[in-house]
Amino acid sequence: MLFAFLTTVLWAIGAVSARLLVTRLGPMLANFLRLVVATAFLTAWAFVWGRGIEGPGFLWFFVSGIVGFGFGDVALYFALPRIGARLTMLLTQCLAAQFAALVEFLWLGTTLTGAQLALGAVVIAGVVMALAPKDNLHIKPGQLVPGILFGLLAAAGQGGGAVISRKAFDISLAAGIEIDGGTAAFQRVIGGVVVGWIAWFLLRKRPDEKRSSAILPVFREARPAMLLMVTALFGPVIGVACFQWALSTAPSGIVLPIVGLTPIVIIPISYWLEGDRPKPRSILGGVIAVAAAIALAMQ
Repeated sequence: MLFAFLTTVLWAIGAVSARLLVTRLGPMLANFLRLVVATAFLTAWAFVWGRGIEGPGFLWFFVSGIVGFGFGDVALYFALPRIGARLTMLLTQCLAAQFAALVEFLWLGTTLTGAQLALGAVVIAGVVMALAPKDNLHIKPGQLVPGILFGLLAAAGQGGGAVISRKAFDISLAAGIEIDGGTAAFQRVIGGVVVGWIAWFLLRKRPDEKRSSAILPVFREARPAMLLMVTALFGPVIGVACFQWALSTAPSGIVLPIVGLTPIVIIPISYWLEGDRPKPRSILGGVIAVAAAIALAMQ
């Protein structure tokens, strides 16, 4: 269970550091550079200890990366500066499973039980309670609704990417090739970094994006460089490695509920580093959504 708790803490810290990095670089540049750093580390893992680009599931992992690391994270990095790390993580962590279930239903014909549907409704109700405008007055006017929409897109990307990854694992296992978590993350991040670069290239002239000529001066300061490394390593590299390690040493029924606590663990971290002081009703809504999401993961 140690690795499950480590995953939760790492992902919470990584989300807050990502929010702070966005304020220095802009959303698309921050996302792209994070993926570049993550790709460098995951490439070393995949070709030294992993399976590189082996396996018939590579194309599916690549597509999963386009959907999850790519479009999902582009939306995530647009949500972060608008509604903050706490609400962004609440949306993505709690609603990704709902979108994954929808994709599985439409694509694979998988159905949900009555209990699962009821828990899904409770998750949504808790998220709505946490997002009540009167309890989030710290969010700038006009930013709450766009932030929520981007958060929903991020959750859809994460959920859809997870379903496609599951398909990739199944195809690889059917061919007698076992793909470890680090290799899967590498094969996925390739698709993600391509989308991340395209998004930055197309939107690089937005007012909130740091110009290319100003990148090196920014990184002469220790803080932005540290934020970039923390964001890259704690999320798609060490965070994912701990998650996969946890799944390999403990039942998913134990691991997933612990990792599902990330939106709760992030509250004191976001309070300390971002100054995000949630109202009691917002906290209660988050707790309800997380508890229902955990119960749903244990079904």
